[in-house]
Amino acid sequence: MANGAVPRTFGLVAGLGVGAGIFYYRSLVKAHAARGLSPSILMVHADVRRVMAHAAARQVHELASYLTGLLRQLAGGGAEIGTIPAFSPQICAQELAEMTPLPLISLLDVIAAEVERRKLERVAIFGARVTVETKLFGRLQNADVITPNPAEVDLLSDIYVRIVEEERASEADYATLRALAHALIDRERLDAILLAGTDLSFVFNPENTDFPHLDGARRHLDAIMRRIAPA
Repeated sequence: MANGAVPRTFGLVAGLGVGAGIFYYRSLVKAHAARGLSPSILMVHADVRRVMAHAAARQVHELASYLTGLLRQLAGGGAEIGTIPAFSPQICAQELAEMTPLPLISLLDVIAAEVERRKLERVAIFGARVTVETKLFGRLQNADVITPNPAEVDLLSDIYVRIVEEERASEADYATLRALAHALIDRERLDAILLAGTDLSFVFNPENTDFPHLDGARRHLDAIMRRIAPA
């Protein structure tokens, strides 16, 4: 896409963790600027408490209906394509795909494709409890997904919830999660840790992640840019 061209208008459901929405928005703006483009982005704010309550209760139809309403607002504003930039709501991905008024760039599809491309055979997941306990909602069919032990899942969940609420991570959070990642890789002979929580961007970045990993949110952002502003 030549400089001065107009990218497709993109719809972003924000508020699923305010920090996560900001991470996506900031990353997309930077990616457009790197290509000499001005972004065309619409955002709508979701009620994260409602979304998380539906996800925790596995109320997939109610959640899909709520998200469809938000996507309908984006479509009405002119968005041509959209996404849900968070992992927990993906529990209703199948139902949402049948209801959405917008073509969606699926977070789960991007991750599953990357796992296949990298031929990752044994992985563990870092993220919210629902993401870990459902093994990324059952989407990694060709990989052996190792669930941490119950105490480790509790630790992951407690840290993740706090990061979402505070929109920040401490040095202690980083040290704890880094140590857990190394321990799991050694103990379970893992190929990688799948970072499946957008708010983990407060903890890990390409410079400080010293273990084999797949950063789901950053790969998703790459896929979004390929769709809305192809080179």
